[in-house]
This record gives sequence, C-alpha cells and structure tokens, in this order.
Amino acid sequence: MTAFLSEYIKFIALYFKSKDVMVFNGLIGLGTVVGQTAYNILAFHCPCSPKKNYLYGLTAIGVPALAFFVIGVMLNQNTWDIVSECRTKRCRKLSLTAAFALLGSVVGRAVVAPVTWTVISLLRGEAYVCAFSEFMNPSSLDGFFSSTPGPEIMARFPCKDVPAPFMNYSGEVEHQLKYESQLLGWLLVGIISLSIFVLLCLKNCFSSLGYHQEAYWSQYCSSEQALFQRTAEVHAKYYAAENVKSFFGFVALEDEEKQLLEVCKGIKSVIPRMEWNRVTGVYMYRETDDTPIYSRLNKWAMYTNEHDC
Repeated sequence: MTAFLSEYIKFIALYFKSKDVMVFNGLIGLGTVVGQTAYNILAFHCPCSPKKNYLYGLTAIGVPALAFFVIGVMLNQNTWDIVSECRTKRCRKLSLTAAFALLGSVVGRAVVAPVTWTVISLLRGEAYVCAFSEFMNPSSLDGFFSSTPGPEIMARFPCKDVPAPFMNYSGEVEHQLKYESQLLGWLLVGIISLSIFVLLCLKNCFSSLGYHQEAYWSQYCSSEQALFQRTAEVHAKYYAAENVKSFFGFVALEDEEKQLLEVCKGIKSVIPRMEWNRVTGVYMYRETDDTPIYSRLNKWAMYTNEHDC
C-alpha cells in the first residue's frame, strides 16, 4: 500500500509538472484559499482593543502574504540561476532586458500565493473589520445617537462586546466595514487581472519567437530539467556507491538499484567544477547560424559535439 501511494504521488507530481504554469499557479492559489479559510476559522482572534486591533488586523493580512512571497522566491529556480550568474560571472553577460525578464518571471510566480491570501482576506473581511473598527466614524451610520463612542468602544465591535446602548449597531458597523473590505478586494482583483493581460500582450508582442516555438521552448526546458534531475540523482548514487565500495569492499544495494547502476558502468564518475558552471546560471534564448539554442546544457552539448568532430 505504501509503495502504491508513493508511486501515485510521483505520478500526480509529474502530471502537474508537465502542465502549463497556469495549472501550477491555480494549485498554489487553491492551497492558499484553503489555508486562509482554515486560519480565519481556527486561529484568527481579534484582540478588540484600541491600537492592538490595527496592528493585529494588518499583520494577519500582510505578514502571511510576505512569507508566501519570500517562499515563492526561494523555491523558484530562476532565483538561484541569477545568484549563480552574479557569483560566477559577476553578471557581466546579463543584459538589462534579460535581468528584467527573469526578475519578472520570479516575481510573477512568487506573488500568486500572496495576492490570493490578500484578496481572500479582504473578501472575507474579518481582518479588515478588526483593523479599522476603532477608526470608523460612528456618525456615518444612520440613526446613531448623539453620544458618540470613542475608539475604546468602537474597537470592541468586532467581538460584539460593547455596552448595551450600542449593541443594536453592531451589525451596521460590521456591514459597513465589510463593504469597504470587499470593495478593496474586488478592485485588487480587477487591477491585477488587467495588469496580467497587458503584460501578456506586451510579452507576445515583443517576443522574437512564434507561439508554437515558445511553447516548444517551454516544453523543452521542462523536459530537460526533469531528465537532468533524475539523471543527476542516479549519477550521484552511482558515484556514492563506488566510494562506499572502495571503503568497505562491497556496497549494499537493492535489486532495482543494482540493475540501474549496472547501466552506469563506464561513465565518468567525476564532473569538473568548470563543467558544472557552464551549464548553471541565467540563459535567454539565442540562435547560432539560424539554429536555436534552448538552454545552457543545449549550448554545452553543441559546443562539445563540434570540438569532438
């Protein structure tokens, strides 16, 4: 049963990796919605105290969004390609256009979860009601009597812990603040949707590649990365097995591993650092003699084959 679940999870992971980035972003967005909803139900508790409400409400919206953004940047391979490029080549070969495109790619993917968290927080309204209840002007409510409550009373409305004379206005205060919160949420959705549309139009207008070739390039990079990672795992296991065998005189391998490593016999066990550096780092689409070069590894292979001939 464990083996079946493991293979099923691997299949699902490969399925989503093979699909368009929109599917992956949608999966991230869905996970964020579930997490945000669970947080509001299980962990969100407004302090209902002046000055604390504002900090708590904005923190509940902003800090998780910031954390999601940082995690998204960290998990993006382009981030570390840029770091590697600047570390090994001092960014000398990184043009302004390439840097802008890569940073846009990193930020674009990293903001999916933060934006989803912020929008859902605003549409639900609990955090906004908590944050801005103490700043609400009671005179804006219909029928509010002359004895205007101060921030100390207004801050207690999210918890419905107010003096009896003001209890009848608890629903009106919440409705007014949720109206403002949801209005901001929908405005944010509209602005982001329009921005994405404009950016995609600009990207396609200024791209030197046709739609089908760009789709092929994306598919090539995805396939190359998946194959490279799997092959690197097997190569590392083979190299480790050789070293363990040299130390102990034998190596304990599973039957499947024995068959797999049998295929690796005769390969070069050590890859020089300079070779690793040549296939690592930032790469933008280029052509040589009208021949497309889709990646650093593709460029390395063409260069190696030319010199071997």
